[in-house]
Amino acid sequence: MGGLNVKHFTFITLLIVFLVWSSTTFQSCNARRGKHWRQSRATSASLYKKKYKHHGSNHHHGGGSKSKSPKPPGKGHSPIPPPSYDGGHPTINSTVFDVLQFGAKGDGNTDDTKAFEAAWDAACKVEASTIVVPSNYVFLVGPISFSGPYCQPNIVFQLDGTIIAPTSWKAWGSGLFQWILFTKLKGITVQGQGIINGRGSLWWQDTPLDEPIDDESLFVIPITDTKHNNSQTVISSDLNGKMPSIKPTALRFYGSFNVTVTGITIQNSPQCHLKFDNCVGVEVSDMSVSSPGDSLNTDGIHLQNSKDVVIHSTNLACGDDCVSIQTGCTNVYIHNVNCGPGHGISIGGLGRDNTKACVSNITVRDIMMHNTTNGVRIKTWQGGSGLVQGVLFSNIQVSEVEFPIVIDQFYCDKRTCKNQTSAVALSGITYEKVRGTYTIKPVHFACSDSLPCQAVTLNNIKLEPLQERYRLYDPFCWQTFGELNSPSVPPIDCLQIGKPSSNRIQSDHDSC
Repeated sequence: MGGLNVKHFTFITLLIVFLVWSSTTFQSCNARRGKHWRQSRATSASLYKKKYKHHGSNHHHGGGSKSKSPKPPGKGHSPIPPPSYDGGHPTINSTVFDVLQFGAKGDGNTDDTKAFEAAWDAACKVEASTIVVPSNYVFLVGPISFSGPYCQPNIVFQLDGTIIAPTSWKAWGSGLFQWILFTKLKGITVQGQGIINGRGSLWWQDTPLDEPIDDESLFVIPITDTKHNNSQTVISSDLNGKMPSIKPTALRFYGSFNVTVTGITIQNSPQCHLKFDNCVGVEVSDMSVSSPGDSLNTDGIHLQNSKDVVIHSTNLACGDDCVSIQTGCTNVYIHNVNCGPGHGISIGGLGRDNTKACVSNITVRDIMMHNTTNGVRIKTWQGGSGLVQGVLFSNIQVSEVEFPIVIDQFYCDKRTCKNQTSAVALSGITYEKVRGTYTIKPVHFACSDSLPCQAVTLNNIKLEPLQERYRLYDPFCWQTFGELNSPSVPPIDCLQIGKPSSNRIQSDHDSC
């Protein structure tokens, strides 16, 4: 019996030792496993921070501006933190929403519209959120609307990749007024070094016969019978369908407050490249517009019913006005812009179809224009009403510009336009330091018989002729009254000093 008790005691002792050893080993394995897992998460987070830092940087320069630090996303906000991920999808605590995480392929062939819509739906719910369109990808996106008004404020659209428009007529239906629309938002920023490519050449070739053109073309008389060489590069519409007659604007903002567009490039839009309607507080800077000079009606930036607008440090090359300022615009400041090719910077056409137009407090200064149709221009239709007042064009450098200074109150496209007595009144228009070379006519002032232009001031105008292809004309003035504050080159003797003797009192119909 004693031997048996010793054997039992020895067995129990060994069993206890084994159990203690096993427990210690298991805990040690778990501890090592947990340490390794935490290191992996930390490494992944570090890599993501580096990647996002690269995507968020902005090294694009426009208008010859110097390199500057990346603009913070949204005004008055701290840098954007990286998102949290769970199973490859953003969690509810994310402030950054990458379109790739919502199913976008970015291969240039797959339709990524739904992925962009899903990313917007998520970002819309988070204040100061960011949608990331990463670099090194090409995203095919159809007509899309990033809509409020119930979105949180200060959303950033970080565009570092390329977005291209569909070339199938089926994607556009019977026609749309815009391709990419941001509407009814507060504090919306589109920034980055990416590209929006409208692939518009297939629209330009199908331009209807009644598309408007500038009537200054009546004065373009070639010296020789050389024919214009159309340089448009045409691509065929998919499935051989015809594109609709309504041509879309590439990027449009409607009914929004505190809008910022910076750094990006918009190219080859079917019609206008960048448009602001009914917006308050707009800043456009360090961006580029690029389309051929013969791409009809492809305005660079179009402003309508918008106020408190600043456009600067920007390159604009297009087939129509570099900047077009329409009715309802006030407090617009444009400076340090390169324009060309294009039709210059224009106010109007205003008053079309007997409508009322109001434009005031417009400053355009420090502009370079090369190989444009017009320089700085105001154009109105007969039969309109309203008022343009408080306009300054200053330090405008023109090179090989057909018509550097233009006021045309008989504006008419190639339709037949009847004579009418009512007009949009023009008052307080100043031109100073307009210098360079012209190829057809230095100054063209054609004002209304019933409502002449008043307080037109010219100072330090020096425009030299450059006869290359077209017949040259002397300065022209009709019903234009104001002051010539310094000798001009060439002499602008046609300007009438003072005020018109038969000026009628402005009625309520004209006032704004």
